[in-house]
Amino acid sequence: MKTKTILELLTLSSSLYYLARDTQFLEKISELSEKGKDNINRIVSESQLDENGNELEFADKIILKTHELKEELNEKIEELVVKFYKKINVAHLDEIKALNEKLEKLDATVALLEARLNKLEA
Repeated sequence: MKTKTILELLTLSSSLYYLARDTQFLEKISELSEKGKDNINRIVSESQLDENGNELEFADKIILKTHELKEELNEKIEELVVKFYKKINVAHLDEIKALNEKLEKLDATVALLEARLNKLEA
């Protein structure tokens, strides 16, 4: 009987946990949708004029805003790609510098060995 009660309590507590998590998730979705509505209302309420001085329609405002967001996204992607290539380039430069230093040391060692060989031959 005790095992059944413990099992029921565990089931109930896990159910409550999932309900609480779902409630938090739903609250977050609600909060995001409110922010989205506010942004849409702000965009719609702004009066934007076309090249002829006429106010743009809702669909035109959405297209214009989408184009602006696309440009912003392209700029951000470009910045990230530039940063990435700079990091790669720096990594390659560091490796090249290390190899050049190693080559100089080996050249110095070869010169020293040649000098010793010439001294032994003489």
